[in-house]
Amino acid sequence: MADQQDTCSCHEPGVHGYNSDSEQKAKYLARLKRIEGQTRGIHRMIDEDQYCIDIITQISAVTSALENVSLALLEDHIEHCVAGAAATDEHEATEKLEEAMRAIRKLVKS
Repeated sequence: MADQQDTCSCHEPGVHGYNSDSEQKAKYLARLKRIEGQTRGIHRMIDEDQYCIDIITQISAVTSALENVSLALLEDHIEHCVAGAAATDEHEATEKLEEAMRAIRKLVKS
């Protein structure tokens, strides 16, 4: 993980955006592709007038999968961006911590 922090530029002042190694990025994209397929399946289920409880079960699965992606991204952000900022600049670290706390609040409310 130290290698990722060394290549992560998100803790540099003014730099924002997802930045991770290609293996981790591929994992996130694969998870999102699966979620996209599940969402299309829900659309098809509604179109085919399938049983409501089955549809709700699938919606719950998609919601859970999205929450897991969000938590993993947040964990990456804290491990790399916040930790990197803390190591280089106190003001930037404070900003990154506040940003992470806002993201956590959003996740908890959803």
